[in-house]
Amino acid sequence: MKIGAVYFFTDDGPDPVEFGKAAEGYGFESLFFPEHTHFPLSRKTPYPSAYGGGELPSFYLHTHDQFIIMSMIASQTTTLKLGTGVCLLAQHDPIAKAKQYATLDYLTGGRVIAGVGFGWNVDEAEAHGVNWKKRFSIVRDKVGVMRALWNEEEASFDGPEASLAPSWSWPKPKQAGGPPIYLGGAGPTTMRHAAQWADAWYVVPPPDDPTLERVIPQFWSICDEVGRDRDSIKIAVASAPPDPAILEKYIEQGVDRAALWIDPADNPDQGMRNLEDVAKILPHFTG
Repeated sequence: MKIGAVYFFTDDGPDPVEFGKAAEGYGFESLFFPEHTHFPLSRKTPYPSAYGGGELPSFYLHTHDQFIIMSMIASQTTTLKLGTGVCLLAQHDPIAKAKQYATLDYLTGGRVIAGVGFGWNVDEAEAHGVNWKKRFSIVRDKVGVMRALWNEEEASFDGPEASLAPSWSWPKPKQAGGPPIYLGGAGPTTMRHAAQWADAWYVVPPPDDPTLERVIPQFWSICDEVGRDRDSIKIAVASAPPDPAILEKYIEQGVDRAALWIDPADNPDQGMRNLEDVAKILPHFTG
């Protein structure tokens, strides 16, 4: 199982480039970058209990743009894979986003993972004009647009929620087929969408099932139900607890990648110490 990390980069935390270089130096295989564009003061949407519930953590309000920091870190690293973890794709134009992914993948020699998700903050999505009830099909069709642009010389796509007239677009991604699509989230609806069209299910461990021993069998059953070959899709874990015993359970169940949660910090030194502390478990898995 490949071991990566996920970190909320903010304007009061560690320097993203120094953090990324350190992560690569410690031996993390990948680094994932969350996204939130803004938070309307209305705060109609409560902070999900799956993420801890209660008051919204302040780091959500200070998060950097994921593609800018991915590009900066990419320029100063050589092997570290870079993942959007996740891109809230319903809130974006898929043609522009496809260009960003393709360019970064091309320039990094194929180091990009395209994590996408449906989101949880209704206020944020609606400010971008998203019809919340259609967010699942919107993301599905926008992924279809991106894949067409990545793979077709004369790209086109026709979906009910997003479409593309025949178009040219270069550069093409370095990875054959484009960056792998990781669909983030948990729950049966996300599982079904992942089984139908994603390259990997990027699951956030439910609070009552941190080892995923309950939900992974459910996911494989859904794959079988929709006719998806189990060998054609992977399971990755988002914000995995840096607990060796839990990570061993993931390995036993065939998880391909775990992105370990690094606690965000409101000062640079603490953020780097948090990274160093979690990195201490890496030798247990990498030898």
